[in-house]
Amino acid sequence: MGIPDASQRRRDDLERRFPRWQPMTLAQHFDRVTATHPNRPCVFTDQRAYTYAEMREWSCRLAAGLIAIGVEPGEHVAMILANSAEFVALKYAIARVGAVAVPLNYQLRAAELGYILRQSRSAVLVTMDSFWQVDFLQALDTLAPGWEQRGGGAALPDLRRVVLWSHGGAQRAGALTLQELAVHDANGQDLRRREAVTAPESAADIVYTSGTTGSPKGAVLSHDMVLRSAYGSALTRAFADGWRVLFALPLYHVFGYIEGLVASQFVGGAVTPQMNFDPDTTLRGIERHRATEVLLVPTMTIAVVDRAVKKPGDLSSLEAVFSAAAPAPVWLWERVKADLGVEYVFTGYGSTEASASTTLTFPGDALEIVSSTVGRPKIAGVAGDPALDGQLVEYQAVDPLSGQRGGPGSGVVGELVVRGSTITSGYYAKPDETAAAYYPDRWMRTGDVGRIRADGYLELTGRNVDLYKCGGELVACKEVEDVLTAHPAVAQAYVVGLPDSKLGEIGCAWVVAADGHPADSKELMRYCRQHLAIFKAPYHMLFVSAGDLPRTATGKVQKFRLVERAQEELGSFA
Repeated sequence: MGIPDASQRRRDDLERRFPRWQPMTLAQHFDRVTATHPNRPCVFTDQRAYTYAEMREWSCRLAAGLIAIGVEPGEHVAMILANSAEFVALKYAIARVGAVAVPLNYQLRAAELGYILRQSRSAVLVTMDSFWQVDFLQALDTLAPGWEQRGGGAALPDLRRVVLWSHGGAQRAGALTLQELAVHDANGQDLRRREAVTAPESAADIVYTSGTTGSPKGAVLSHDMVLRSAYGSALTRAFADGWRVLFALPLYHVFGYIEGLVASQFVGGAVTPQMNFDPDTTLRGIERHRATEVLLVPTMTIAVVDRAVKKPGDLSSLEAVFSAAAPAPVWLWERVKADLGVEYVFTGYGSTEASASTTLTFPGDALEIVSSTVGRPKIAGVAGDPALDGQLVEYQAVDPLSGQRGGPGSGVVGELVVRGSTITSGYYAKPDETAAAYYPDRWMRTGDVGRIRADGYLELTGRNVDLYKCGGELVACKEVEDVLTAHPAVAQAYVVGLPDSKLGEIGCAWVVAADGHPADSKELMRYCRQHLAIFKAPYHMLFVSAGDLPRTATGKVQKFRLVERAQEELGSFA
């Protein structure tokens, strides 16, 4: 299906706003939007709306405060903040002073927090007191007693200062608060000088990977990378003037940060970053703040459409749903359009290392395309790279056995590799991991397996951690998972490879039983052997509840943790 005329008109309008690409910092871009739309809403919260002018002034005061406590250009400022106006203001304040934001997952426990603070060499930490029943002050007490006055001490030697946002009402004597940080002169000469000398190509963020394949690694993203990616998303999704995006996906992750916050600013739009996901809260937020688009992952999408049917509201402002991070069937997209009344549905594919989405489905794509692919490289417009024929990125597939590479229409199925202007230069202070992530010609390994269709659309078939070799034969975990989930007793299935002294690796399936169906491991093993070659059938069948699956903040199942659990439960295979 062709691109709808309305979408093309919106793209034309956006391209007229940006006739050429001018590299700039995040703060410079924000100020440019503010100069055009000072009184438009920028951030909606449950309490109030903040205009662009208000957010700019707030971020300038916080920036002056960061300078006052000694933050130098290039230093790292860690953030443990929930979705909030405070997050947005601080994020742009860090950019203004030429420092690097290190947004952290607010589900981290003390040991995990300590590892990332040390590994990132963060000089300042701005943290909530508590969130989601996690006590960050207690964690700091464990890691660095006396942090209120001494920072990280001997345990965290790079951490000079901790700034406290008392979100939960907790107070600590001697601790500098976020409110106190924001009392400084927003028009100081030091701040103006910092803004003028920060380069668009310099690091803006170190974003730690979700951790689906191992320990967290900090992908370095520049100001220009983030802005190019966000512009391409706004252009591909055909944002209208004043586009409003609502999401509960965390701003510390690139999905909410780039696809929501930064992308909306290219059309003078606004975001509603909700602290927690709840379908009722989502629907109320759409109605109250007149959201145009909502960002979701499929589990959230199902909950929202189910609730919308049971409790109808005014969703007349909603035009689009962007649901990614996992495949969704056609029936779900049909329900999204019917039950939420939206015109456009999108899915996409990308990663932290690629500055959020690199591919998107397009307005007008058939639902079968949205269900069976993750889109094609998004439109870049003036932000594109002439060396890549005006695209932001390009993909190839690499056969895991022969090493053969193929682009669109080649028929090669293998690990997807990508290069382009939004791809990270590497992981902070991890040269070995950086080297392992790239081929010598600087194509980055995505860890995902798939093919590239002749029309450029990507079809994913799994992750490279979803490949294991049993008796010399490659097994694709997704193929086994598809067989298992076709059984009426199985709601979800996740297959991993485990080491085996005889066969090299053998399969282990983690199964979430379907409601009302008794789970029987012998029956499921017999069923797999009936439908799969013997080397593909799992050797072990373990059961788990859906709520007990280890997941990232964006809903992805952490398979490396399932491997660890299986080895603990089943014992050594050496």
